[in-house]
Amino acid sequence: MNFELLLLITGLMLLVSLVVGRVGGRLGVPGLLLFLGVGMLAGTDGLGIEFSNYALAQGLGTVALCFILFQGGLSTDWQETRPVVSRGLVLATLGVLLTAGVMATFGHYVLEMPWPIAWLLGAIVSSTDASAVFSVLKERRLALTGDIAPLLEFESGGNDPMAVFLTVGILTLIEQPELGVAGIVPLFVKQMLIGAVLGFVLGRLGLRALRRLPLQFEGLYPVLTIAIALMIFGGTAVAGGSGFLAVYIAGVIIGNATFIHKRSLISFHDGLSWLMQVLMFLTLGLLVNPHELLPTAGAAMLAALVLVFVARPLAVFASLLPFRMPVRDISMVAWVGLRGAVPIVLATFPLLAGVPHAQSLFNLVFFMVLTSVLLQGTTLPQVAQLLGVREPFVEPSSHPITFTPTGHGKNDMVEVEVGRGSPADGAMIMDLPLPEEALIMLVHRQGEYLVPKGPTELQAGDSLLVLATPSELNELRQSLQTPS
Repeated sequence: MNFELLLLITGLMLLVSLVVGRVGGRLGVPGLLLFLGVGMLAGTDGLGIEFSNYALAQGLGTVALCFILFQGGLSTDWQETRPVVSRGLVLATLGVLLTAGVMATFGHYVLEMPWPIAWLLGAIVSSTDASAVFSVLKERRLALTGDIAPLLEFESGGNDPMAVFLTVGILTLIEQPELGVAGIVPLFVKQMLIGAVLGFVLGRLGLRALRRLPLQFEGLYPVLTIAIALMIFGGTAVAGGSGFLAVYIAGVIIGNATFIHKRSLISFHDGLSWLMQVLMFLTLGLLVNPHELLPTAGAAMLAALVLVFVARPLAVFASLLPFRMPVRDISMVAWVGLRGAVPIVLATFPLLAGVPHAQSLFNLVFFMVLTSVLLQGTTLPQVAQLLGVREPFVEPSSHPITFTPTGHGKNDMVEVEVGRGSPADGAMIMDLPLPEEALIMLVHRQGEYLVPKGPTELQAGDSLLVLATPSELNELRQSLQTPS
């Protein structure tokens, strides 16, 4: 196949995936599942495209996950996430280990796998998938009560390093059984500690570069953030740490600071993250031939049901009950245990390592992922409604003007709603005791934007776009929202 034809096929597959994903979203089918389906249909059993380069697929998956986790960190609101950090860490460690243990037990006693292979199965499917969770929650326009959504996003961003370590650690034990379990525990501590420290330090350095490195053209700033993400991931891995953990922490640090072109950079990485997801799922779909899944379909379906209805709920309830969360909230967290590309990428590790029965294990994991996305991804809104944890979805605001922070944190542009009965309700702007450095930029009322003037009379429900210093935002909200 010549290079030009490859480009044509790639472009067509991307276009078809987007169209199919759009149609599937309206039908309630997760786009990720359809991306996998397009890849499978284009493969050997479909259009005849032969692709069996597991090393390339693993490399692409690693790079894709790097940018997906970085974007996940950029979009994480630390103020919302801070209260759930302890719970998220327990889910990302103990929860992953418990899930792996339950699935290993099932693999050994029910599927009659040797213990090392059974533990390998458990490790591969032990973590929720960041790309699946992030995208399905957005795609299904699902707003959840309380701190369920921040907890899910923090868990899915933080548990991938644990699953990667477990998979690599078990492969190491298979190849070097004399090490014993105790021999890989120090390696785990080392990887997580180095990943956390370098993620924080390099994230701060990356933020400083964004603030202080003047570039000639605005279009070069996305190149800078790509370089930052790759250097943090690769540098941490070279140093013996978890690059996945480091790049996520760095994303959180950068995303919760102010710097020039922040809005456009976050939009760029959102698009890049989606591109990585589509490419990754298409590639992984090409790896599998549907006829190869049939021999493992029965065992895979049973394993998927055990994962969804036994392993995940047991792990989540054991991890979260000590925190006294409402049972309905814990139940929702348990149901949003989506598996996605990460388990499929991890399933390529045994193939490249030459582990016996690795191909059957790969097919088993692939079928489990399909079942998880289809079963859980399509029923999230219904389960949330049944548990009483669904909130009305609020469309993110868009304004006809944008604000580019200077990077020095002196001003923020925020949206503040006029509260009923507040001093601003029915008052003219010129009569309000606004802070000196606060400026009302726009008034959004019933779908229309009004240019604010002194005599403009505000009404309850008006959404004001305000430019102010962070220190004056509280005073501003008192005037606009607190009842008299």
